[in-house]
Amino acid sequence: MKKFWVVLAVAVAALSAVTALGVHALRTTHASPTVYVALGGSDAASGNRSAPYATLQHAVDTVSGGGTVMVRGGTYSQRVVLKAVHHVVIQPAEGEHVVLDGSSVRVPDGRSAMVEISDSTDVSVRGMDITGYTTSRIHAVPIGIYVHGSDERIDIRGNRVHHLGNHNGTLGSMAMNAHGIAVYGDSPTGAVRGLVIDHNEVDHLTLGASETVVVNGNVDHWRITNNRIHDDNNIGIDAIGYEETLPAKSRYTDLNRARDGYIGSNVVENILSKGNPAYYSDGEWCDCADGIYVDGGTRITIDHNTVRHNDIGIEVAAENARGAADHVTVAYNLISRSGYTGISTGGYCDGAQDCGGVQTGRSFDNRFTNNLFQGDNGSSQFLVQYHENRNRITANSFCMTGAHAHSVDTVARSDSGSKDVVDFNTYSTPDGVTAGTQWGWAGKTYSGWNPYRHASGLDAHSRFTAKCLAPHGISGNPR
Repeated sequence: MKKFWVVLAVAVAALSAVTALGVHALRTTHASPTVYVALGGSDAASGNRSAPYATLQHAVDTVSGGGTVMVRGGTYSQRVVLKAVHHVVIQPAEGEHVVLDGSSVRVPDGRSAMVEISDSTDVSVRGMDITGYTTSRIHAVPIGIYVHGSDERIDIRGNRVHHLGNHNGTLGSMAMNAHGIAVYGDSPTGAVRGLVIDHNEVDHLTLGASETVVVNGNVDHWRITNNRIHDDNNIGIDAIGYEETLPAKSRYTDLNRARDGYIGSNVVENILSKGNPAYYSDGEWCDCADGIYVDGGTRITIDHNTVRHNDIGIEVAAENARGAADHVTVAYNLISRSGYTGISTGGYCDGAQDCGGVQTGRSFDNRFTNNLFQGDNGSSQFLVQYHENRNRITANSFCMTGAHAHSVDTVARSDSGSKDVVDFNTYSTPDGVTAGTQWGWAGKTYSGWNPYRHASGLDAHSRFTAKCLAPHGISGNPR
């Protein structure tokens, strides 16, 4: 849940070396029996292909100890809850299209979902089309797929979650929320572990103050890969720590942080908060929706994603003043056409008057490396904010174009940082002219490439060219 106070933009450039996480793909047990669900079926039937059940819930309850639920094609106005089930697969029958349509289903207060999984092991939800679960009630939180409690080896694969959310229109309120796919590790005694979210499409969601795809709290060893996330009005992918997901005694421990995760090979685009009532303040909209966000997470790798036309491409920060984002690697990502900034790190407020007295957390020991930035956003491509140190920003390529080709490329708003490394980057403008380019560090802005380097001591081995050079290992054009 991103709370954002707009302040003057000032920014910097970025690093990271990728490490393998040891998160293995789910090996779901396809245990017998196999039961069928179909329109026109009956829960009093035998559940085989010729005598299918009518409801997903009855089918899941029948195979709760192990089995496969095959759903025949059609549109079902049904929710399903998988609680304390083991070795269960839900998927469409081969070659058939299944829609779970929540448009006629009442959304209760609190979090609820078309598909809910809790306290379960070895569960897979595959190939479902989930839509229409929508409300305008401010205290209701509709979700497409919701995982919570203590779970092992949950696989969410090949689904489409779209056109759902919370349409409450209260301007400036952070109380309206919705999610596409939400994973809340809300048990202090057992994590959500071995989670895979892969090859899903999640789009056209109305999210209020919440996120499209989120892992929050006690979620350990997880992967979010190969998804297409687009046209949503708040954060695309988020890994969160320090919220009230666990009880108070565990809130500020590592148990309450999304950790040891991998976000890779996703396409995240058109994530924009303009028009989202939660982000309207003082007569204007905030351009503050992240494509990919680590808010208080730790030991996470973000690599080989295409992140384009979002308010903020990738952010590594901590909203909670007692929190931190650390040991995050951001590498080999293609970031283009960001409206506010390409990558941001550090707390976005320092308690000063322009933040309304708000204090945010820290960013340290993160690496941003070999990323390719392209675009003309009229702002910085890399923004270093408050309460950050020991961050490494190396071997990135910053390719500015258009009317703002000579505007700020790399800047730091705050002078509170220490022991940062910024070097071996490549910067380019179409004409290769450095005169008039603007750079910032430690709260100061410099005009020109050499004055910036001499005054800051940064980018000693970096270069400035007329040609956009993609880092080795990145191919394609993200524009």
